[in-house]
Amino acid sequence: MTAERVRRTGPVAEVRRPVVRLLAALAVVPLLRLAVARYAVPPDSPDRAACDGCAAPIGLDRPLPALGPGARCPVCRARIGAAPAVIEVALLLAVAVPVLTGGAAAARLALAWWLLWAVPMTIVDAMAHRLPDRLTWPAAAGAWALLGVAALTGPGADPWIRATVAALALGGGFAATTLLLGRRGFGLGDAKLALGAGALLGWYGWPVLVAGLVLALVLAGLAGVALLAARRVRWTGHLPFGPFLVLGTAATLVLVTV
Repeated sequence: MTAERVRRTGPVAEVRRPVVRLLAALAVVPLLRLAVARYAVPPDSPDRAACDGCAAPIGLDRPLPALGPGARCPVCRARIGAAPAVIEVALLLAVAVPVLTGGAAAARLALAWWLLWAVPMTIVDAMAHRLPDRLTWPAAAGAWALLGVAALTGPGADPWIRATVAALALGGGFAATTLLLGRRGFGLGDAKLALGAGALLGWYGWPVLVAGLVLALVLAGLAGVALLAARRVRWTGHLPFGPFLVLGTAATLVLVTV
């Protein structure tokens, strides 16, 4: 009787587990949409707290429809923040990456933490060319701390020390281009985003760090050529690098840990 019960309930439990995880991930959509709506403004402007058209307040106390998939103001029906389904699709991709990667559970949790913050970061960067400190610092600090937990429960301090040095090296390199080249270099927001990316890539080794950076640069270059060919940008235009750094980091970790 017991064996029969296990055979009947086992597959059901296996099916329910991903569904529960998916629902839990989608539950944070209002938070992510609120972050995009607040921070997707010009760098010198205050954070958005209300609809640009009718000044209706935006907050978690009234998540729908402004912070739901429709992304519309409940009063004037104007677009609020990211377009419909953009955040939802990005979140599903972010959830899939740690599932596809290998390695210690704590290291995968560090990647999941960083990617959760990366969803609003990349969208804000694409919309407004900025990476707010309120998103970049928690992402990097949480990933670094969780990698420390992975070191304590797994391979020891060496990977974590390497991840720390890699984070400082990549972030410092990005910041140096800002100081030396000004607007032609990476922004300071990119440097703060690079702290988390460097830690996650450096955890798996220096070649992985180099591969992730090269892939991000290649993706940015291909996107730039495509946009130039389509006459969507000019040679003097500025292409946000944050989305490509996140894509390059995620793709590299999937490829090297499978």
